[in-house]
Amino acid sequence: MERAWLGIIGIVFVIGLIIGAMVGLPYYNVWQKEMSGKAQLAEAEWNRQIMLKEAEMNLEAEKLNALAEIERAKGMAEAITIEGGNLTPEYIQYLWVRQNTFNDKTVIYIPTEANLPILEALRGIR
Repeated sequence: MERAWLGIIGIVFVIGLIIGAMVGLPYYNVWQKEMSGKAQLAEAEWNRQIMLKEAEMNLEAEKLNALAEIERAKGMAEAITIEGGNLTPEYIQYLWVRQNTFNDKTVIYIPTEANLPILEALRGIR
């Protein structure tokens, strides 16, 4: 008799689980989708904030680059004034050489009066 009651209780328990699952699963699915949507919304908000911060930083960098360019132009204007207000070809060549960085193997050909480069007949022999 005791075994019969255990069997009946077991069957009732299994039926209760099945009914509970049938009732509870739709609610669980709705809850899961709601949580998934909230997670996606939070991620989208974070991505938006990141994009805004990057745009702000890029704008700040561009403003600083513009200020640096203005200061460089002021310095060049002052240098030209010191030079006598003329941009001579020699001064332009000097600016070009100063602006470039060269290594030990760099060769710079500076034209002479006849616009011919100075030949390097002995280069490589030494």
